[in-house]
Amino acid sequence: MPLSKDRATPLRDLQLVGDPVAAATTIYAGALVCVNAAGNAVPGSTATGLKARGIATHQVINTGAAGAATVQSRKGCARLKNDGSVTRAHIEATAYIVDDETVAAGDGGGTRSAAGRIVDVESAGVWVEIK
Repeated sequence: MPLSKDRATPLRDLQLVGDPVAAATTIYAGALVCVNAAGNAVPGSTATGLKARGIATHQVINTGAAGAATVQSRKGCARLKNDGSVTRAHIEATAYIVDDETVAAGDGGGTRSAAGRIVDVESAGVWVEIK
């Protein structure tokens, strides 16, 4: 049924997201945060099925069960380390996750998940847009 009066519609800022952290997992501030197949936050790693969520805003140490702690991560464009394979020729291509701070130009023979779109490449690292 369409609105017949004003409504206070809840909104979310999609730049900052919170996810339950996987069991027995530490995520460091500044780490690339992903969600695994179960929907729990994990640090970026060489693995398939991960979905990049953003960069951790703070350190979280979950010594309990999955979901006993929550991590906030910020989406946007982040400078990550280059494993040495990403060049300026890869701008606008997909960056692939090597670990929680490093990306590569390739998927490692199908062993890596996508981190996001390569926006720029500098000597200091690779700028990756994480959506």
